[in-house]
Amino acid sequence: VQVLESGGGLVQAGESLRLSCTISGLNFDRHAVAWFRQFPGKGREAVSCISQSGLDLTYADSVRGRFTISRDNSKSTLYLQMNSLKPGDTAMYYCAVRSHPPDYAPFCTDSTAPYGYWGRGTQVTVSS
Repeated sequence: VQVLESGGGLVQAGESLRLSCTISGLNFDRHAVAWFRQFPGKGREAVSCISQSGLDLTYADSVRGRFTISRDNSKSTLYLQMNSLKPGDTAMYYCAVRSHPPDYAPFCTDSTAPYGYWGRGTQVTVSS
């Protein structure tokens, strides 16, 4: 399984970025997928998740109303549209695929444990 993020970069506060994550090597449409982020010296925290069906979306309180998660099952791709970015959003952003249960893992969770496939991350830096 390969998980590849893209779209990070350096922006000013108030600007937008769109992260993408392309996943191959599994049946993408049978798994919940999520974005996590990690601040220097801290553990990974859940940012947003979308269920296998695309009907259930979850967001961290800190990003709700500014970030929008979506998926395109035909392209095996996950997206995160990030608007009104703040310096506090500066972090490494990771895409993750829920892999437990192994063949059908449709539901979201904020815990990192059920996500068995991770990308290498894409850096988002927001200047003030």
